[in-house]
Formats: sequence, structure tokens, C-alpha cells
Amino acid sequence: QEQLVESGGGLVQAGGSLRLSCAASGRTFSNYHMGWFRQAPGKERGFVAGISRGGAYTDYADSVKGRFTISRDNAKNTVYLQMNSLKPEDTAVYYCAARRGSYYSARGYEYDYWGQGTQVTVSS
Repeated sequence: QEQLVESGGGLVQAGGSLRLSCAASGRTFSNYHMGWFRQAPGKERGFVAGISRGGAYTDYADSVKGRFTISRDNAKNTVYLQMNSLKPEDTAVYYCAARRGSYYSARGYEYDYWGQGTQVTVSS
């Protein structure tokens, strides 16, 4: 079982940057596809970015393309989300998630493990 711990959230002004990290505790991190999701107040949790097990494939929600970059370091059991040009509408709790399946997915319900979330607040 994987335990995921996010960090790096905080308060930033519009146009600023943050880098989120998600550290996994298990020994088989490289076997998991990883994703970042977010949930704003009053809204459903939605997909932000995903990365395949080896890191060769990445995927982004249209709203963050060109601004956010997902990456992973399997030697450090960590996945990252670099967020640039932040907007107030990016304000949300950000969650990382791990999927055991053989294929990558952007569907949250197909992920097996979730972190506790980290708050990102972008002020205008």
C-alpha cells in the first residue's frame, strides 16, 4: 500500500509560481501511474495532470496546459507539479494520487491511493 504526502502549497499572488511535491512511502513507486487533482470550494474534484509510470507520457487539463508541468523522480519516490502563471481560479486543494493499473488514466475513480491534499491559494 502506498502512502502519499503532498507538500509545497501556500498563498501566492496571481502570476506567481509554486512547486508541489508528493512523496510516496512504498517500494514500488515506479509501478504506479501518478496524477494530480484539485478541488475548489463548492466544486467537484477534477483532473489537473498525470504522468505514466516511467515518465514518458504526460497529460494535462486544458485549463493548465502551458502553465503547469508534471514530472517524477522514481529514485526519490516523488512526483512534482510545477505551477507557473498562477491564476485566482487555480485556488483549490491539490491532491496527488497513484494508480496501479497497467494503463494510464485521467479518471479519478481509477486511482487507488490518495494523499491528504495541500491548499493552494492564489490572490488577485
